[in-house]
Amino acid sequence: MSDGPRLSVVIPAYNEAESLPELHREVLAAMTTLGITWEILYIDDGSRDGTDKVIATLCATDPRVKGILLHRNFGKSAALATGFKAVQGEYVCTMDADLQDDPAELPRMFEAIDGG
Repeated sequence: MSDGPRLSVVIPAYNEAESLPELHREVLAAMTTLGITWEILYIDDGSRDGTDKVIATLCATDPRVKGILLHRNFGKSAALATGFKAVQGEYVCTMDADLQDDPAELPRMFEAIDGG
């Protein structure tokens, strides 16, 4: 994949409008340290709290950020599968939208999988 992103981060979200801005700031900070091309895919799993609007705002600020909106709640596995179908990255990782996973670990994880 010479022209596409090296790393895709898939983040399923269900009613995470409050946590997404902070998560996005942290993921963005980690991704910019990598020195590679990347993308972030937010999958809104039928949220009813404005998560879709937050994702739309994030997408509007950066072309490397993509959003997919599911019309109802299908569950985390279905949201992940939807994201996996849409990724363009050579490598893919997932994160929870509730700040449970530490975005600062992304560079170390990428180095490990990329043979660094």
